[in-house]
Amino acid sequence: MKLSALMLASAAVLLLSAPAIAGDGDILVRVRATAVVPQMSDNIPGLTVGGDSNFVPEVDGTYFLTDNIAVELIAATTKHTIRAVGGNQLSTVWLLPPTVTAQYHFNPDGDFRPYVGAGVNYTFFYNASDSGALPGHLSYSDNFGWALQAGADVPIGTQGLFLNLDVKKIFLSTGVKLAGVKLGSASIDPWVIGVGVGIKL
Repeated sequence: MKLSALMLASAAVLLLSAPAIAGDGDILVRVRATAVVPQMSDNIPGLTVGGDSNFVPEVDGTYFLTDNIAVELIAATTKHTIRAVGGNQLSTVWLLPPTVTAQYHFNPDGDFRPYVGAGVNYTFFYNASDSGALPGHLSYSDNFGWALQAGADVPIGTQGLFLNLDVKKIFLSTGVKLAGVKLGSASIDPWVIGVGVGIKL
């Protein structure tokens, strides 16, 4: 009886002393390898466009307002090739879509710590370069978009390190111009799928 009580007490101490991945006022920093997979559609008469997928590094920071509620800032930049129907390359363009999400963390003290989030991004289009297939320069307008997010952190060791899996859906459209004349709009709507590691600062 005494042995059982001692074992239960020891287990309780171990559980209580297990480091929480984060709590009120804590900051997490993650580095991910990320796949950006556009789901493109357009409203451009006479032209159908599609964008290539890309793999990029991503860095994010998360600040915990409470043990369960946090705010995350995500930063990455990607290069996409824009093609006409049939596969002919029209241009390349770089996207910088800083995204802020508000998150809810369901199990901040567990061994598996899932979260969901929603937020907003503002995407900058820059360094657009034409292939020469069209009679003029293709340009893209910066724009706001929405983001949904789901992921999970899994602690490794006792030094504040953890593994991370994160999936985001970004709803983003842009106006497309040829030689300064608006052709229409294109929706990019990428899936952003990342795997990486993080640390609690």
